[in-house]
Amino acid sequence: MTSGFTNDEGDAAINDDLAGDGRAVDDAVDEDALDRDGADDAVQAADVDEGDEAPIDEAAIDEADVEEIDGPGVRASLEAILLVADEPVPEVLLAQVLERPRGEIDAALRALAAEYTAAGRGFDLREIAGGWRFYTREDCAPLVERFVRDGQEVRLTQAALETLAVIAYRQPVSRARVSAVRGVNCDGVIRTLVLRGLVEDSGTDQETGAILYRTTGYFLERLGMASLDELPDLAPFLPENIEDIEDNERTRA
Repeated sequence: MTSGFTNDEGDAAINDDLAGDGRAVDDAVDEDALDRDGADDAVQAADVDEGDEAPIDEAAIDEADVEEIDGPGVRASLEAILLVADEPVPEVLLAQVLERPRGEIDAALRALAAEYTAAGRGFDLREIAGGWRFYTREDCAPLVERFVRDGQEVRLTQAALETLAVIAYRQPVSRARVSAVRGVNCDGVIRTLVLRGLVEDSGTDQETGAILYRTTGYFLERLGMASLDELPDLAPFLPENIEDIEDNERTRA
């Protein structure tokens, strides 16, 4: 009897051990399943995080395309154009080329001019003869003159300067009247001034049919003036019998 009881207890212990092993195996299987599920979740989370790190920013791409199409800014565009201009460029033309309002162009030009002056650059931006153009700064004139003079600069003769002055103050004026004022024939001198681009044809006189001449924009540019209104007053230099001289001019013409 004792032997049988002992066997029953052993069997029970063995069964309990087996049952425990079975539960351990089941728990291990469940834990593996959880680990696999967790790993899958981690992989999915990693995929989501990786996608979030480098999203496709379509707005940024569109903005980059727009910047590339628009090109340089207004100031840089103005500088590029004026750098190659061989004569003052009107604001209207700059506004048309850049497709910007004229007010914006005017503000940008004046801001650039102020910036160059404040920075003490060797050049400045001036509004001359109805347009804008780069010029070397006045303080640097001696250096520039030393660089370019070496026999390359052709100056106007005294006769040409006198003829140009008469045309500037009496324009539009015919060659006959210019010759009357100077007292000598000025045909050759006027042709020279036309070739230099300082004087141009301005139509004909309705009474006499004579060709009339006037100064050009290049004339204003060379003298550094915005308009003919900036010419100095001529009255102090005129003779007292100016009216008689003018009558004589009309008679000769």
